[in-house]
Amino acid sequence: MGARNVGAVVKRLEDPRFLAGLGRYTDDIVLPGMLEMAFVRSSEAHAAIRSIDASAAKAVPGVVAVWTLPDLGAIAQKPMLQSYPSPAIKQNITQYPLARDEVCYVGEAIAVVVAESRYVAEDAAALVTVDYDSLPHAVDVRDAAQTGAAPVHRGGQTNVAATVAWKFGDAAAAFARAPHVFHESYHQHRGAPHSMEGRGVIAQNDVAAGQLMLWSSTQSPFLVRRYLAQYLEREEAAIRVMAPDVGGGFGPKAGHYPEELVAALAAMKLGRPVKWIEDRREHFLTTTQQRDQWWEVEVACEPSGKVQAIRAKCLHDNGAYLPYGLLLPMTSIVPFPGPYAIPSVEVTLDCVFTNAVPTTPIRGAGRPCAAFILERSMDTVARNLGIDRAEVRRVNFVRKDQFPYETGARLPTGVTIQYDSGDYAGCLERVLSSSGQSGFETRRAQAAKDGRWVGLGIASYNEDTGLPPYEGATVKVLPSGRIAVELGSCAQGQGLETIAAQIAADQFDVDPQDVVVRTGDTAIGAIALSTVGSRVASTAGPSIHLAAMQVRDKAIRLAALQLETADQDLEITRGSVHVKGVAERKITLGELAKRLISNVNVPLPGGFTPGLEATAYHTPPRPVYANGSNVAEVEVDIETGMVTLLGYWVAHDCGTLINPMLVEGQIIGGVVHGIGNALYERMIYDRDSGQPVTTNFGDYLLPIATEMPPIHLEHMETPSPLNPLGVKGAGEGGTIPGIACIVSAVEDALRPLGVKVNEYPISPERLLQLIDEKRSMT
Repeated sequence: MGARNVGAVVKRLEDPRFLAGLGRYTDDIVLPGMLEMAFVRSSEAHAAIRSIDASAAKAVPGVVAVWTLPDLGAIAQKPMLQSYPSPAIKQNITQYPLARDEVCYVGEAIAVVVAESRYVAEDAAALVTVDYDSLPHAVDVRDAAQTGAAPVHRGGQTNVAATVAWKFGDAAAAFARAPHVFHESYHQHRGAPHSMEGRGVIAQNDVAAGQLMLWSSTQSPFLVRRYLAQYLEREEAAIRVMAPDVGGGFGPKAGHYPEELVAALAAMKLGRPVKWIEDRREHFLTTTQQRDQWWEVEVACEPSGKVQAIRAKCLHDNGAYLPYGLLLPMTSIVPFPGPYAIPSVEVTLDCVFTNAVPTTPIRGAGRPCAAFILERSMDTVARNLGIDRAEVRRVNFVRKDQFPYETGARLPTGVTIQYDSGDYAGCLERVLSSSGQSGFETRRAQAAKDGRWVGLGIASYNEDTGLPPYEGATVKVLPSGRIAVELGSCAQGQGLETIAAQIAADQFDVDPQDVVVRTGDTAIGAIALSTVGSRVASTAGPSIHLAAMQVRDKAIRLAALQLETADQDLEITRGSVHVKGVAERKITLGELAKRLISNVNVPLPGGFTPGLEATAYHTPPRPVYANGSNVAEVEVDIETGMVTLLGYWVAHDCGTLINPMLVEGQIIGGVVHGIGNALYERMIYDRDSGQPVTTNFGDYLLPIATEMPPIHLEHMETPSPLNPLGVKGAGEGGTIPGIACIVSAVEDALRPLGVKVNEYPISPERLLQLIDEKRSMT
């Protein structure tokens, strides 16, 4: 065997075609006779639809059809399916493919125009007239949650969709005996995903083949197929969903949207392919977003800083509908107690409808929300007790010798929450060392002499990655001798093809470039679920490993028969099986593959099934937990409110590193996402009109290169015992602690003024308000 590929820095195999302009995204696909769609969308936050006049639009040359919901046929006169049903849902309200008689947020689709081009469709859509009867609305979750609030849905008695709780231990007793109890209120903003590529779908109905085909910029082709099949009352085998190259997903592309259903129905009705590509304004108005959340939090602790209990209530804004069940709200509370050994937790969350875009998970789902509460709580304990913030974390961490550690909590399925492995304190010490934290007070003193206000923030986290139950993989040897890997899981820019090739290549001692990887197609035999939650490397990855091992074993058994020797006397080197120590006695993997393809009336070798291939499913019993600690150093201009990031340090542990370079890219990208959430991104709705305000990049700010600090990484590797590769997820680890870390640093910079920062994003305007409030009190 040559050098191992797992753990090596291998350049992304995807990049040559992307750099050459050969990527194939949904909008790059052009089919013969293809039509394009544009939607008529609601301009009202909440209204009844009196009438729709599409006569002018229908008269536009090039328009093929203008439809409202009744025109889509009897099968479409029902709400969309619930993606994640739960008995805790009290109001299971999902939207129709097109609005029926009521719109509940600005941007909701009312009608669709199908035309020979998108330009014609857009022009015609602008001519459709909708007569509204405006209804009371609620876009602020605090308003919507009140008794007697304006109903988000006409006729509703309450806007609370569900109330969920996360409890273990005896919080009441812990608070009753605690020497110290601290209370804080927190607000976490509503933000949007903004992947480089928006959503998009093409539908084609092949009547002769009896198959409906969809190309979709999705993270979940198998789930999209499932939802389409159930809604359209077709067999899954009669639907094929393909994810071509996807220009970023971040979570919202994991869901199922009305546009996919409308495209499918249009293709079926018209007998021609139909395309819809989301523009950026539609992305602002219709792609699912994340948060707001308002928290009331109490912490009970000892004089040492040891937290005995945490108790919290959360108002969670789920927008107008519940397209993703309670997945986002639950991931906001299930992460408690984070990396800490807190004996008692009692968190209650009200999931509330508002007249705004629905919310679903974005990078990290609710985990950054939970991490913000936990990390700010640790800072609160440190501030009130006069203890170093790092020491408070050391006192509360799950110790290395406690793994596997059971928190005391159980999922609704009855599975206990168990952290499999890690060294949380070790990770913190590494990042403190690399950031030069021990010398920070000297730097602060010098900055103060220069009239500069600098601060240092700390945040730690852990994350349940590799969520069960499976992602399948097929590995086969082609007659050419090359290795093929087929995954139903789809890529979204994270280098899936590269790591899949690395894992498979190790079993056959070939270069990753000799592995052909195919992903994101329901025609692939291996069943998949979804590329979400930092789960693919630690679910599909082990499945590739197991399938490759089976193929390797089969190849050695067949070679032993062909070479008339024992299995144990053989090894695989550079794509050939040979006798150990006798390199010339060999047979290539390609020759073995051809032998198992055989021909008519040519029997297979005894005891062998056709094909040098195998399909495997790694089925983990529970998630594997990644972890890390971050440090940020900032400067705050107290005259303008501007925050400058001076440096950012990360120590993280995602188990075995398959490709350190790709992990580094994932972590840095996650940090940037966290910076955006902490300082820039905020989706604002006008409380009075219900209108979205920040609907372009002039108003909704994203971090760019000029806002990026130097980002320094430290890798720790604590392999998980729950999969054969020892891997854990890495895609969200930079985001989860990032917000809390930056907010901690800003607050630390303003410590001499006594400013507390319990919210984000921290705009310059808001920061000046907090500073002025403190100054006015002195």
